[in-house]
Amino acid sequence: MPFNYNNESRVDRDGNNLEAREAEFFPLTFGDCMRNKCAIAGLSLFPVSQPGAVWNRATLIRLAFCVCLCFPGCSADRQKQPPRMENAAAVPVVVVPVLQKTVPLYAEFAAKAAARDTVELRARVESFLEEILFEEGRMVKQGQLLFTLDNRKYEADLQSAKAELAKAHAGLRMAQENVIVEAARAKVDQAKAQKSKADTDVSRLQPLAREKAVPQRDLDDALVQQEVAISNLTASQANYETVVLNLKVSVEQARAAVSAAEASVKNAELNLSYCAIRAPISGLIGQRMVSRGNLVGRGEPTLLATISALDPIRISFALSEMEYLQLVRRMAESAQIPRSVELILADGTTFAHKGKVTIEDRAVDEKTGTLTIIAEFPNPEGLLRPGQFGRLRGVIDTIENAILIPQRSVMEEQSSRMAYIVGPDNKVAFRSLTLGERVENWFVVKEGVHPGERVMIEGLQKVRPGMLVAPAMKSPETEK
Repeated sequence: MPFNYNNESRVDRDGNNLEAREAEFFPLTFGDCMRNKCAIAGLSLFPVSQPGAVWNRATLIRLAFCVCLCFPGCSADRQKQPPRMENAAAVPVVVVPVLQKTVPLYAEFAAKAAARDTVELRARVESFLEEILFEEGRMVKQGQLLFTLDNRKYEADLQSAKAELAKAHAGLRMAQENVIVEAARAKVDQAKAQKSKADTDVSRLQPLAREKAVPQRDLDDALVQQEVAISNLTASQANYETVVLNLKVSVEQARAAVSAAEASVKNAELNLSYCAIRAPISGLIGQRMVSRGNLVGRGEPTLLATISALDPIRISFALSEMEYLQLVRRMAESAQIPRSVELILADGTTFAHKGKVTIEDRAVDEKTGTLTIIAEFPNPEGLLRPGQFGRLRGVIDTIENAILIPQRSVMEEQSSRMAYIVGPDNKVAFRSLTLGERVENWFVVKEGVHPGERVMIEGLQKVRPGMLVAPAMKSPETEK
């Protein structure tokens, strides 16, 4: 607020008192402030009871003295400013050298474990479950007895089938007897003898009848007997052939009956064997699905338990068409994926045994657009179970003389990849990087750093470009 040297009231164009208006917004004037300061210093600019008194020369001198008291020693404040950056203490950081070496390039795929062989144990005959002879969730061996069913009905069926078989064998032996054939053959021989006698009589009587030595009637009777003998012989031969044919049919029927009886015996034995359920393969058996005493196998085979073979175990993964083409082109070989692969488990650890790719599907699935690949891993400890997930990894290429820096040294700044580089003078530089593939905990750098340079991995938040640091070298082996 301007000083009023003439002690006159100030008004605006409308005649309003400006001092009154300013007093509403600024109740404490500059003069009041100076008066308070000077009062603290033991000085008096003008009487407090005369706020509008005229400012004389002495008053102005007192005012200048108070101003000096209000704004002391600017130069001293300047001396208390902090030192410049170049005089600051070096910031401790941790660095690793930029590496250059030949590294393998891996490809990883989401994978799922599945049993090579899985068998469902089912009740194939209707009966009551009597015994359960295994521990759930344990390994079982091929041929081990697991369940038993009530087999009394099937033992009786087997005995009945064996009786029918014996009966069929008796019928076959009877059919094979040739008594009827021999009788028919005897009749044929008898008819032949009668015909021969009739032929002889006719031959003897014909010359005698021509010479009238015997009556013609005797010759006629002989001729009739000859015709009768021929007819009997023909009938006997036909009967013999019929008997022989019937015998063959009877024998075949008897043999068929024997075969049917034998099949019934085998079926009864098979049904009886179904009452003892054994492990068809060695593997891990799951929980039982039915309790003792329940009726099983009625209407449909009842599921009792499931066995899965765990050694070896299959790991399957799927490649999209794009991934498959990229993989093949990257390998620059025939259309095959890496044969030797390793498995990274859900906890990040690597499975102890390496696997091999065994099956590549014939075609791309039209529904999913993927190609299924299957690898087999030894699993003697049984660590892998069907349904587990992991990542399958295999080498698809090798990068010669790759420049590597740790992943944790890389920062993102406005969609760019950057890193702090510590120079020979221990000053920090902020570099832009062009990155390539990732190899374990390292990045392949195409542009931005050179082998032997030091890249910062710890203390990144404490430094700025141009700062002096105290680097502590860390072995690259700790970054693997």
